[in-house]
Amino acid sequence: MEPSPSRPSLLERLSALLMREPEDREQLVTLLHSAFERNLLDADALSIIEGALAVSDMQVRDIMVPRAQMQMIPIEASAADMTATAIDTAHSRFPVTGDNKDDVIGILLAKDLLRLQAGEDVAVRDMLRPAIFIPDSKRLNVLLREFRASHNHMAIVVDEYGGVAGLVTIEDVLEQIVGDIEDEYDFDETSDNILLDHAGHYRVKATTEIADFNAAFDTHFSDEEYDTFGGLVIHHLGRLPKRGENVQIDGLRIQVLRADSRRVHTLLVDRPQTPAA
Repeated sequence: MEPSPSRPSLLERLSALLMREPEDREQLVTLLHSAFERNLLDADALSIIEGALAVSDMQVRDIMVPRAQMQMIPIEASAADMTATAIDTAHSRFPVTGDNKDDVIGILLAKDLLRLQAGEDVAVRDMLRPAIFIPDSKRLNVLLREFRASHNHMAIVVDEYGGVAGLVTIEDVLEQIVGDIEDEYDFDETSDNILLDHAGHYRVKATTEIADFNAAFDTHFSDEEYDTFGGLVIHHLGRLPKRGENVQIDGLRIQVLRADSRRVHTLLVDRPQTPAA
């Protein structure tokens, strides 16, 4: 009796599938989807590979935070105002402008503000890191290599005339590959769906169910067409909103705090103002 042949390994099966060398990007994606359907790749691996392929075709202008939504700090601002901005926005880096509000003179790290709060006699200018300027046409795969080589995490995007068009971070680029990146301080990691911050705003997870949102805000949104508050915002706009985008729905002022190219994560909500009697 002849011994039964050993079952080919995962690597051997995947290699055999890819032996049919694709002639273009479309065929490569088709092969990858075929590998997924045969359980040679899981959904996360397929998504990451597709994201990596897409990054090589995308430019900085496709993902940058536009100038109108940038949180910039003027160099003449007081230490208290700078600290308040850092707390309100929860960002870790801020472009700093000089006497000309259109000129970014450096990048301020929020952690460096601790030196001012500790009473150190240090000028803000001396704490600034150099600002890196890049054209809005730069491809994301090239930018990612430059970020890794220079150890920079943020770049200021300029248009063809040299004016500030926006900013982009290494996290923005990586999110195009692996999806939204969260850290240990993110509100999305907490068990609460709705939290009141120190500024009187409500941070609301996009996955908050409509019924729970209605109970918290005394609203009467229907849950027939969508189940979550994020779905309500997307339905209202007719598209996936961008980070920093603002919208008003039935008196509620809503700002998108966290979103990527695939989904909305967190929104900032202000209760409607009650007219004085």
